[in-house]
Order: sequence, then structure tokens, then C-alpha cells
Amino acid sequence: MAESAGPTTGSVEREALYPSSAYAWYCVLILMGIYLNSFLDRQILGLLVGPIKADMGISDTQMGFLMGPSFAIFYIIAGIPLGWLADRMSRKVLVAIGQFFWSLASISFGLGRTYGQLLVARVGVGVGEASLSPSAYSLITDLFPPKRLALALSVYGMGIYIGGGLANLAGGYVLDFTGTGEVYDLPLVGARQSWQIVFFLIALPTIPLTALLLTMREPIRKGVGKAMGKDGQMHVISVPMSDFWRYLRRNGKAVFSHNIGFAWLSFAGYGAAAWAPSLFIRVHGYEAPFTGKALGLFAILIGPPGLFFAGWLADRLGQRGYRDAKIRVGLLAACCALPISMAYPLVTNGKTALILYAISNFFAAMPWGVAPAAIQEMMPNQMRGRASAVYLFIVNLLGLALGPYLLAVLTDYVFKDEMMLNYSLFTTSLMAHILAISMLLYCLRHYTDSLDRLASWSESSSEP
Repeated sequence: MAESAGPTTGSVEREALYPSSAYAWYCVLILMGIYLNSFLDRQILGLLVGPIKADMGISDTQMGFLMGPSFAIFYIIAGIPLGWLADRMSRKVLVAIGQFFWSLASISFGLGRTYGQLLVARVGVGVGEASLSPSAYSLITDLFPPKRLALALSVYGMGIYIGGGLANLAGGYVLDFTGTGEVYDLPLVGARQSWQIVFFLIALPTIPLTALLLTMREPIRKGVGKAMGKDGQMHVISVPMSDFWRYLRRNGKAVFSHNIGFAWLSFAGYGAAAWAPSLFIRVHGYEAPFTGKALGLFAILIGPPGLFFAGWLADRLGQRGYRDAKIRVGLLAACCALPISMAYPLVTNGKTALILYAISNFFAAMPWGVAPAAIQEMMPNQMRGRASAVYLFIVNLLGLALGPYLLAVLTDYVFKDEMMLNYSLFTTSLMAHILAISMLLYCLRHYTDSLDRLASWSESSSEP
């Protein structure tokens, strides 16, 4: 490789510039819409446990495997190579390809007639969705200055709650309209259960969202070293995987305590999102359509304000000199969520349980903008896609893959009664929040050290 050359004054000025605020938020809203669409696929299964079990003749554990490992294992395996691609190619193109793939897989899930076919379709959804967040985190970091990054990523993260909420809300209306046991004859695909129709509907937004995505310009990668190529042009210096892993190990205390701490919050969140509908249906006797509408509205109306508040607070604390502000806000969220997440599964009154669950959405939402923002803040630009993929690997292995599944295993094999689902929720929430608080307290001690290492690395990588 040719010797590294220092950028000219003009190029420094161009690299320092960010796009207009209006355009940057336009891009965030597009990416948030795509994230929202992806969560329609992930969350809808929680509402449809009853109809799918009845139609397929399967157990809670098999449903837990559909909601967790079948999707998440391949999501996290595909994440590392796709994160590597996000560091090297057009990020918006990578997202567009992934979105098309996971939408086809969602349609395939609706077409499935056996449990095995459903498993294969869920694997396809996981692989496709793995393209999104590493690329989106990297794109948004290049669209906003650091002082506004936590808020921008929090708005992107609203897709989790709006998408999950719409999944429950739309699913509730579909079930209300069609009934849970009705069979409908559809053009081209033949006779289908009402739950299968839901998966056709949630694939529809792909075309307009992809069209909007392609209107985005790929932003300049900020803060990267460059070298003169054989073509006489300046090119971003790529970082080999060996150097990436070496850098990650040097920052291991901060990176992995961050990842594992937020992963335990993910464990609690995904477990609750997957099984809370069944809690209210089984234990409190609510109908599935009502449960979907209620939980969907809670997610849409309460989750996004939690994310917005956390992003605003982290940026505000950062401007006041707290360099570890993003970790502090994540820790605050875990501490506030602990008592509420323990209470709502155990209360015997259904209305009280719904109110407490609604409140829990605010604190459960708070971490999902500050957590990825912290990773972007401590990693060099050329490593952000891969670092995001490692973060997502750990968060989703513990949260998405194991959260819904282990909760189901606890119900089936420890309590041995599906009506004791509330005790499974209580047990897993208590354990997960205590472990998350412990890990994030440890991360506070090491996070600023990693920021200092980044400053040193950035200076050395830009030297001529």
C-alpha cells in the first residue's frame, strides 16, 4: 500500500462538514422507517402464539425457538461479515439488499405449512435484517456531530417500539376482523389462516421504503485515515480484521462490559415483548385482539418518549462535561426499570398489570439509542460497522436468541404450567436487571479510558 498522505486544508474542511440538519433528520427518519418495518417481523409472533400453536400443534418451547434462536442465531452469525461490508461498501445499498431479502422471507413465513418451513423462513428474516443496524449506526454517525449523536440514534431506535407496537396493534385489528381460526382463500397462494395473512401485510412497506432509501446520498466517512492509491486519488485506509480485533482487545474492559450490560437489558426486553401478550391473555383473561391493540398503543405512545428523553439527556450531560454520559443514562434506565419489571407480572389485577407494563415501556426503551451511540463514540470510523456487529452479536445472542426461549423453557420445564408464565417473567426480569446494573457500573470505570485511546489512535492514523 502506498504511503499515507496527509489531507489538504480543503479536504479537512470538507471532511469536517456535516450535511444540513434537515437533510440529516430526513435520512434518520428513512432509516427509522426501515427499522420499524423490521420489527414488525420480529414482534408480531408474540401476539400470534395462540393461533400458531393451535394450527401447527406445537409447544411454548417450540414457539420460543421460533421467536428467539431460529431468527437470532443466523442474525448474529451474518452480522459480523455484514458489518465488515458496512465498513467497505455503500451502506445504503447494503441496507436495500437486506430489506428486500427479509421481506421475501417474511412472505415465505406466511406461506409456511409445516414447522420446518417456518424455521427456514425465520432464518431468512434474521440474515436479511442483519444488514441494517451496523450500516445505519455508521451512516447516522457520519450525518451528525458528536454532540447530537445520542439523540439521532435514539430517534432511529424508536423503530423498535413503533414497529413492535404497530405489529401488535395491526395484528390485533387483523385478528379482530378475521377471527383467530378463520381460513381465507387468497389469489395465487390459496387457503390461508388469518395469522398467515398478517405476514403478507407486514411485507408491503418494502417498496416505498426502498425507494426512499435510494434517494439518500452516501455521507462522507468522518475521521478516517487516507492514502494515495495507484489511481492518484485519495482513498480511505481500510483496517484489517487482525487490527480490528487487536484494537477491540485493548479496549476489552469497556467494550465487553458495555455489550454484556446492555445485552442483559435486551434479554429482559425481548422476553417481555415476546411473552407479555400471552401473560395478559392467559393469566388475566384478555382477548387476543384487545391485548394486541393495548400493548401496541403502549409501545407506540410510551416507548419513543423514553428513547427521546434518554438521547436528549445523554447529549445534555455530554455537553456539561460528562464523557461517560451515555453509559450513565443506560445505568439509570436499568435501575428505574428493575422494580416495575418485577411488579407487573405478579399483580393479580389485570388493569393494574397493564398500567405497570405500560410504564415499564418508558424505561425499557431508554437504552436503545445511547447504547449504540456509545459504541460509535469509542471506535474509529473504519471499525464502526464491525464494532456495531459485535455489539449486536452479543446483545442479540443473549437478548433475542435466549430471552424469549429461556423464558419459555422456564415455564415448560421448571414451573411446568403455562399459567405460571408470570413467575417466569418475574424471575428472568429480576436476574437480567441485576446483572445489567452490575456490568454497567463496571463499564463506567473504563469507558473514558477507551475514549482516550481513540484520540491517540486517530492522531497516529492521520499522520502523514
